[in-house]
Amino acid sequence: MAFFTTSPSRGTPAPGDGGQADENTPLLGETPLIGDVVGGLAEPDLSEGSLMSSTVTEDEVPKGDREGSSPLVIVLVLVMGVFIGQMDGSFVLATHSNIASEFQQLSNSGWLLTSYSLVGAATQPIIGKLSDIYGRRQCLLTSYAIFATGTLLSGILPTFAGVIFGRSIAGIGGAGLNSLVALIVLDLVPLREVATLRSYMNIASTTGRSLGGPLGGIFADTIGWRWSFVAQVPLLLISALLAWRLVPSHPLHHHTRASAPPQAVQLTAKEKLARIDFAGAALLAATITTLLLALEIAGKMSWTSPLVLGLLGGGLVLGAAFATVETWYTTEPVFPLFLLRDRAVVSAYGTLGTAVAAQICLMYCVPIYFQVTQNASAALAGTHLFPAVAGNAVGALISGLTIKRTGRYKALAIIATISSSISYSLLMLRWRGHTGFWESLYIVPGGFGLGICEAAVFISLSASVPKALQGVALSGLFLTVSVGVLTGYAASSSVLENVLRSELVRRLVGFEGADEIIRNSVSDIGYVKGLTGPIHDAVVASYVRALEWTHAVSLVCMAIAFAASLAIPQKRL
Repeated sequence: MAFFTTSPSRGTPAPGDGGQADENTPLLGETPLIGDVVGGLAEPDLSEGSLMSSTVTEDEVPKGDREGSSPLVIVLVLVMGVFIGQMDGSFVLATHSNIASEFQQLSNSGWLLTSYSLVGAATQPIIGKLSDIYGRRQCLLTSYAIFATGTLLSGILPTFAGVIFGRSIAGIGGAGLNSLVALIVLDLVPLREVATLRSYMNIASTTGRSLGGPLGGIFADTIGWRWSFVAQVPLLLISALLAWRLVPSHPLHHHTRASAPPQAVQLTAKEKLARIDFAGAALLAATITTLLLALEIAGKMSWTSPLVLGLLGGGLVLGAAFATVETWYTTEPVFPLFLLRDRAVVSAYGTLGTAVAAQICLMYCVPIYFQVTQNASAALAGTHLFPAVAGNAVGALISGLTIKRTGRYKALAIIATISSSISYSLLMLRWRGHTGFWESLYIVPGGFGLGICEAAVFISLSASVPKALQGVALSGLFLTVSVGVLTGYAASSSVLENVLRSELVRRLVGFEGADEIIRNSVSDIGYVKGLTGPIHDAVVASYVRALEWTHAVSLVCMAIAFAASLAIPQKRL
């Protein structure tokens, strides 16, 4: 069966020249028409002269797009959005317990993190497809607008539910920013250069993550956490304005259009709308949301509760419906299911998804550890995340330079998982409540490993899928990251709360008012700081023991990532 056919109304693609791509070839220099993909489980026609090898000439590109800004200028503009997004995430990660405690909702603080990632995961798969249809820049500007709206709502709505709602809206925009920035960089330069540019952008990410925690903590301790949200809005508007002015709607490289497929220019608005797989997108979003809600709620209740079982059953039914629609009824799937038969795709998703879950467990628990064991403020506790994010930046930079020089990435992915495993093992064995400066640096190998892993896996996937499918394949990768984030949050919060309750019950036997102490210790971290004497020691010891188990969760996730990294194929770049 042929899966890429020429539609007369869309023009006839130029025949392939039979040449082989090398490291100097722009990654999306030849952009295929993918509007006629048929069958979600089918594989594309890669033969010479097929639409997979079609080229868009400079004459087909609007004049306004022919003279774009240099790749370096574009990357500098994109860095602003990356910086703000990472700063926002670090702020919430470091202060979620304080925000929730203000509403007496500490046990539900994970929803501040989960809501953002859950909604982002649900909308992630369609972002790559929309950018193929409407262009990267238009989707990027829309993502900025949505992110700014959600952030503003998080800062001004007066209830805990309102803050969660705002974080959910921001999650849609955040998902768009993450994937679209990566796709735009991938459009601009040859593949070996991509790793280097992404490593530079990772420095901006690291700076944002490094500043978000301390600055957010300072705001939380002084003028209030709400200003940390509100202050982001003007910065996001400035970033969006610069992107509108300087990022071309269809970036060019070596006189070929590299960003959007021809349909983004040639089709009418109605034809573009017709290309969107609404049924598949809705079913996939519903499947992801239902299954991840089951995971989150199971941590608070029980895997055998009717609600959890109902969500799991509903998720399976929705997933089956999605597979059916994508395979038999959709001409242009939101996510072609045949990609999941590719070892390179599955190994990339598995490696990065589980590695991210492992690191999120660490990032979730480190501020709590120092707030409980050292009575640290939210600002000071947030600074303890800096060694991990600094290690992440260094790892990404080394990975990018190594890939540029050698073209090798598989070995880097394997080394990354080993480095992170060492970190989690040290935390589990050595962080026992009295942690000095040098022991606090045990988190560095974890961040270093993830930085290497992110760059290596991104290049691995980009090198392994056809150019026409890179948008949807990379959207799938970012979906996997979102699922990893949610899994890490859910697993760490569930293990922390359940083990903490168990330890508190065991250690507070015979103490007057034990039930109230347990309830307050679990729901309000500020309450722990006010305790004294044997009760304080028992509660702190319970927290330390519970946090040890969260590091064990990280270690298990990284063991899975290691196994998946062994299956990554090494392609010639």
